[in-house]
Amino acid sequence: MLSDELKNTIQDGYRAFLKARELRPRLGQKQMIGTIASTLGRVELDEEGSRVNEAPIAVVEAGTGTGKTLAYLLATLPVARAMNKTVVIATGTVSLQSQLLDKDIPELLEATGWRYRFALAKGRGRYLCNVRLDQCRDAAGAKNAGLYLFEDELPFDTGRGGAQLVEDLAGALEDGTWDGDRDAWPDAIPDHQWRALTVDRRQCAGRRCRKIAECCFFRARESLEEADCIIANHDLVMADLALGGGAILPAPEDTLYIFDEAHRLGDTALRHFGATIHLQGTVQWLEKMQRTAAAAPRDVAGDPVLVEALESAARAAESALAALREAVPLFRTELDERMGHGSTHFRYPHGDIGEDNRALCTRLAETFSLLNNRLDSLSGELEKALDMTRHPVPRVDLEQLFQGVGSWHGRIEAVATLWWLMATPDEPGQPPRARWLRIDDSGQDVAVAVSPISAADILREHLWHRCFAAVATSATLRALGRFDRFAETTGLPRHAVTETVAGAFDYGAAGYLAIPDIGADGGEPEAHTRAVAAHLGRIVDPGEGTLVLFSSRRQMETVAGEVAESVRERLLMQGDYSHSEIVRRHKRALDEGEGSVIFGLASFAEGLDLPGPYCSHVVIAKLPFAVPDDPLNAAQSEWLESRGQKPFMAMTLPEASLKLIQACGRLLRTESDRGRVTILDRRLLTKFYGRQLLDSLPPFPRETG
Repeated sequence: MLSDELKNTIQDGYRAFLKARELRPRLGQKQMIGTIASTLGRVELDEEGSRVNEAPIAVVEAGTGTGKTLAYLLATLPVARAMNKTVVIATGTVSLQSQLLDKDIPELLEATGWRYRFALAKGRGRYLCNVRLDQCRDAAGAKNAGLYLFEDELPFDTGRGGAQLVEDLAGALEDGTWDGDRDAWPDAIPDHQWRALTVDRRQCAGRRCRKIAECCFFRARESLEEADCIIANHDLVMADLALGGGAILPAPEDTLYIFDEAHRLGDTALRHFGATIHLQGTVQWLEKMQRTAAAAPRDVAGDPVLVEALESAARAAESALAALREAVPLFRTELDERMGHGSTHFRYPHGDIGEDNRALCTRLAETFSLLNNRLDSLSGELEKALDMTRHPVPRVDLEQLFQGVGSWHGRIEAVATLWWLMATPDEPGQPPRARWLRIDDSGQDVAVAVSPISAADILREHLWHRCFAAVATSATLRALGRFDRFAETTGLPRHAVTETVAGAFDYGAAGYLAIPDIGADGGEPEAHTRAVAAHLGRIVDPGEGTLVLFSSRRQMETVAGEVAESVRERLLMQGDYSHSEIVRRHKRALDEGEGSVIFGLASFAEGLDLPGPYCSHVVIAKLPFAVPDDPLNAAQSEWLESRGQKPFMAMTLPEASLKLIQACGRLLRTESDRGRVTILDRRLLTKFYGRQLLDSLPPFPRETG
């Protein structure tokens, strides 16, 4: 139970915020605050402040306009402070992070008078490395340039403004107008330039670095240690959990997590615990590494220990290279023989690669693990050398060698992990890993991929059972009106509290949902595409802001080429410009009194915010069923079938329901928005599952003529 003092703090904070902003209380917002606060009140602590019962978990679906950010901040901050824990807010998008830091949090603190310290957590790769900056400045000036063993992997382009860029960055660091955060630099820094200016955890010398006192990353990390609330993203939280927790962020046991846009949680976990390599690309990279490692001893001849460590690594690299060269044609032949006509991949049924392949992958795993161990030893010797006040090898050379070896180490570790995941049999009775081969986009290389098919066990082990407490929220968590799919894909414990709170929109007055008969449905691909192209010309108002969402790029591009000229002349299609540029051009057209039509895929159906007249018509071309031959989806379906379940009902239909709700959610972004949704797929009315999909959609009035 929450103490009366905590209840009063939360209630007083809410009243103060409403008064300061001249707002009325929202029913859904009040329900959300109450659900989260009462759930967190169930935690039981021992004398040391550690949780002794199951972690309280609140899962809340709160539609757009509810004000869920304010609700979870009001409900969690006082509780976390009272229990001496840190709040970590994990978002799915950069835009939501910016909204939290620049708007929501300052407004809350100003209105309530609360005093909390907030910090933004980013990965090391978002920050400039001060040593790398020096190296790039030296390269630009062609003096004191060091060994330059790794130019082919981490090039710095001194042309096209590169030299001026590093001088500008250095000047801004020195005068304090920039903190080394890539995202805080006023202009976009090209990826190829930034790679030369930053390091990963394997390349960072940490306390041994001569620039540690001014390190941009460690300065940012210091602010995390003092923060009451840390804003991160899902990927960073998963990366931290994959490292054991507490490596980047506070330990899970001391953290109250808030996962905003929590519908992405399962997919994010799968990405972080899977692995992919390109065989020929890895061969080419390994050839460069082996040559560099073989040549490096002459440059550190003054240190026999380093010479031996480098020579040992070079021998291990040569063995790994030989083993991989032998394996490449075997996998290529297998893919060519087993890949279906018109396909680009072959998936191993039930994740079983067979005894011969298992033996091959085991040999590769052992060979690359040996190389990984040799690189670990080499890194250790370089750390010792960096600790020495005097060393026969110039420090600038040691630093560059350490960074280069760190780059090798990270890549080799990832390759070794993939081969172990390929080789290790799955536990009987547990979901198998999906394993597959595919031709890359160039058509020249073979990719080997392995992934868990379920994030449930991963999240149970690394998150739910370890965290102090957690809140998961999104506008779309229920599929077909239930939380079952979210619980299944994320491993949500049975004791978790699930709640759907009242929405903010009056759907009856805001618009309507149309399902016209266009003469073909989504189950007839060619006829449906022609019908969509013809019908869009009749239903798209040339003066409006329209968003047309497709489930396949092929259909989108075909329709774009066949649609009426009145649509085509106003068309902005995904792929022609960046996401942000499409939004900018679209808004500009509407601001100037002209119409604009966006053609987009799945990424435009989720998270796109076009309030008011920027989007008064959402057209959904086809029901968003997953591509049936996607390797991961196919493996998940196969597993469900093996357990006597029907994949369409257990997985495909709920996932389509979620995507359809998200797509419809692009229409109403504020309480004053008005418009219509049109779905050009009559399967909603003619198929047995249509009623379930329709009933889960927002309750717009419907036109089905």
